[in-house]
Amino acid sequence: MQSPKMLFFFALASCAVASIIPLKQERDDLHVRQATSTSTKVADPACTNSPLTRSCWSNGFSIATDFDVKFPTTGKTVKYNLEITNTSALAPDGTPRQIMAINGQYPGPTIIADWGDMIEVTLKNSLQNNGTGLHWHGIRQYHTNTEDGVPGITECPLAPGDTKVYTFQATQFGTSWYHSHFSGQYAEGVVGGLQINGPATANYDVDLGTYTISDWYYQSTFQLAYLLNNGVIGVPSGSNGLINGSMVSANGGKYTTNTLTQGKRYRLRLINTSVDNHFAVSLDNHPFTVITSDFVPIKPYTTNWIFMGIGQRYDVIITANQTVGSYWFRAEVQSGCGVNDNNGNIKSIFTYAGATAGDPTSTPTTYTQRCTDETSLVPFWDSFVPSTPLEAFTQNLNVSINIGATTNGTIVTWGINFNSLDVEWEKPILEYVKNGTSDWPVSENLIELPNAGEWHYWIIQEVAGSPITVSIPHPIHLHGHDFYVLGTGTGTYDKNVNAAALDYNNPTRRDVAMLPAGGWLVIAFQTDNPGAWVMHCHIAWHAGEGLAVQFLESESSIPSVNPVSAAWEQTCANWDAYYPSKAIYLKDDSGI
Repeated sequence: MQSPKMLFFFALASCAVASIIPLKQERDDLHVRQATSTSTKVADPACTNSPLTRSCWSNGFSIATDFDVKFPTTGKTVKYNLEITNTSALAPDGTPRQIMAINGQYPGPTIIADWGDMIEVTLKNSLQNNGTGLHWHGIRQYHTNTEDGVPGITECPLAPGDTKVYTFQATQFGTSWYHSHFSGQYAEGVVGGLQINGPATANYDVDLGTYTISDWYYQSTFQLAYLLNNGVIGVPSGSNGLINGSMVSANGGKYTTNTLTQGKRYRLRLINTSVDNHFAVSLDNHPFTVITSDFVPIKPYTTNWIFMGIGQRYDVIITANQTVGSYWFRAEVQSGCGVNDNNGNIKSIFTYAGATAGDPTSTPTTYTQRCTDETSLVPFWDSFVPSTPLEAFTQNLNVSINIGATTNGTIVTWGINFNSLDVEWEKPILEYVKNGTSDWPVSENLIELPNAGEWHYWIIQEVAGSPITVSIPHPIHLHGHDFYVLGTGTGTYDKNVNAAALDYNNPTRRDVAMLPAGGWLVIAFQTDNPGAWVMHCHIAWHAGEGLAVQFLESESSIPSVNPVSAAWEQTCANWDAYYPSKAIYLKDDSGI
């Protein structure tokens, strides 16, 4: 992973063009949105969801319905109450440590809703010495930017003892997770699954629900991040890995176990919730039929294993068609994108009903180590990205790498566009928008995208330079949008060579994509969702060191589309009363 003494910057090239596809403003019971789809698939209004008809849903909605074009409104609100506390009562792998738990458990409760439902989550911060907030990873938050849950950008942190309510609509369907975006707090245990039921691109009998895969550290990740950010240590190795919050260690613990019935087909919702580790995931003797990447339904394909970057999700179907017995599910950290003390032994068990008790003796899948994304991710909904403007409007930005230093010694920061993000917890960007001012500090690393309906293209380039050569993969996550992956490659992007090979015809669409080590990633999205949206590396160490940029999208529309509420302002007032005068710990990283 990275050297502990560097200031690293991405290069971004952006081009904006006038609206190619008009932004639709109609809002009826179907909530029509901007259309980029060219699909001719038509929903069957009489179709209902069942093990033999998973492509169906209800009320004329089905897998043929691109949720970027329209989504249902069910009239139903699902409500959850979550409380974050410090506890030493949990030992996910048998090794004691204090963690921050949600409702006394790790992972936190899975939030389950149906496509089109309203989701209402009441969050209480019962931590003694930490602010908090919850981000709903991958949820587009269409016209609900205030609910995105990023302290210093879309909200103030929730002070100890305070309570707030998040409310948003499930306009998408599929699998994700929620987590704290208050510095690196999610690594302490503030995570949980998010399951939005909807149609699927392949049939299955049983939904096994969310299945989180993560690295785990015996030392507080706040302590580790402080040492890392100040150049005292290199990237720390994970002490263990957890699958659905459980694993074995020298101190005890247990494997997560799932029971299968022979002949049944099972949907498994895989989520990488790690701090630093990227995994190759497989189930011995059982191929995966992959049906979604992140929130996007894809044309199904079969594989023996998949690579999972941090923050990525894959929904897979496994068929229980093997000899009755027990089989290892394996998550192996890939060389070059993570380190873990227990690598090779991060496992869970899938056992058939009637199998003899005992650990599996199954043989692992053979695969090639890599830190790059799956290449067979074809969205189910055919869509396109306009290609003509890319070359004409591309603006190249310079790249810098340096060793940072302070009067107290070395400081490690990462950045995008010659800047490292450093948010003001007490003054989120939406506060500036509310006040009609734009005097935010340079450290907000903010790019304005003022016009609705424009296509924006971003060439993200990892560049090594003096005095340190760097070659590290990064999982790049964008809030507020799915983006289109137009291309990716090794080395330096060369428009004279690489531009012609970019894919505009139904390219991969998702919210987390891997930037290859020493390589480039070209993405595109259209400005159809006013708000302040952060794009960042999902390696928690890197995000804390500033590897992030903000997009302030359609700023003039934000006050009318999603004005801040009195409750939002009260959360900030409560935070101001607590921080910094009553705080034990002060901010010492980017804040996200």
